[in-house]
Amino acid sequence: MRKPATTFQDLIVWQRAHEFVLDVYLFTNSFPKSELYGLTSQFRRAAISIAANIAEGFKKTGKKDKVRFLNISQGSLEECRYYIILSKDLSYGVEKELDKKLQEVSKLLDAYSKAILSSEF
Repeated sequence: MRKPATTFQDLIVWQRAHEFVLDVYLFTNSFPKSELYGLTSQFRRAAISIAANIAEGFKKTGKKDKVRFLNISQGSLEECRYYIILSKDLSYGVEKELDKKLQEVSKLLDAYSKAILSSEF
């Protein structure tokens, strides 16, 4: 059994979300300069929001409050899912590994939310 997380950085879901953010930055570096204030900015902002809301929710004391932030993360995750599709359709690149990481974060977010809601604290 794992010991309880003491900081948001201990959470596997946050670690994977942070890796996803770093990968999004690398992927969007190759986007056209004309997208700097468009898709590049939106994609990066949404990716950051996934990890940031996990971090913000970590210190919330109530279950509903914690899960609300995880739900915001899930919304940002779906936004990123669309940006992956859009990037492919605009011929900016296909990043299958990015999509795999996004799926992993989504599953971890779901599991973490369920664990919080079923916990005794």
